[in-house]
Amino acid sequence: MPRLELRSGAAWIWLDRPETGNVVDGRFVAELWDCLQGVRRADVGVVVLQSTGSVFSVGGDLRAFAHAAEPADHIEDLADALHRAIGELHRLDAVVVAVVHGTAAGAGVPLAAAADLVLAADCARFTLAYTKVGLSPDGGSSLLPASLGLHRALRLALLNPTLTAAEAEAAGLVAQVHPEDDLSSAAERVVAQLAAGSRVAQVAARRLLREQAQPAPETAMRLEARAIRRSMASPDGREGIAAFLEKRPAAFPSAAP
Repeated sequence: MPRLELRSGAAWIWLDRPETGNVVDGRFVAELWDCLQGVRRADVGVVVLQSTGSVFSVGGDLRAFAHAAEPADHIEDLADALHRAIGELHRLDAVVVAVVHGTAAGAGVPLAAAADLVLAADCARFTLAYTKVGLSPDGGSSLLPASLGLHRALRLALLNPTLTAAEAEAAGLVAQVHPEDDLSSAAERVVAQLAAGSRVAQVAARRLLREQAQPAPETAMRLEARAIRRSMASPDGREGIAAFLEKRPAAFPSAAP
């Protein structure tokens, strides 16, 4: 699960449960929040989100959603907690860098996009995938139009393509793409460059640009939590998750005959 490491003048938050694909569940979000409080206490100017293993994050734990006593309540509570952590990333007086190996899926995409700079291995892949399982996007996905453009974000949300690292760079989601073997050293170089710069100027720049592009992120994420709760409670949501777990195509009740 997320763990905090302080080095190179930066705070490194490691997503560290590779055996689960760094699935986003209650434990993940609670430990991410604890790491962010550690970042605040450390008072550093650069924060790095990076995973161990070959996957950045597969997103939410659909099996836990399906087995929860009250799935709609469960998913809304998890979304609210995740959004609280995403909001904390936005509010930090530090530049946030995400380093993406392998796949970022579901909530893993907006988690990476919450960073100011995304560095990706050339093998990285990005897919929202929410509507494939009958759910609306959360995790700050509704903030993507501000950074990617409305129609690019709608394509991600509605058609669920899997973007290669090069495609994600072309779309503006990724700042730099590097060969997989060079990604860690590339991240170190970016961190060193940022750490040697003016923290005052960097924080002012990120705040100015974020506030213009995303004037009310907390409101947007609260609307996301309500929407994903409704979709989880719907027949489409139940069918989408069941189909995913059973490895079969979904037959959504609301689909045209």
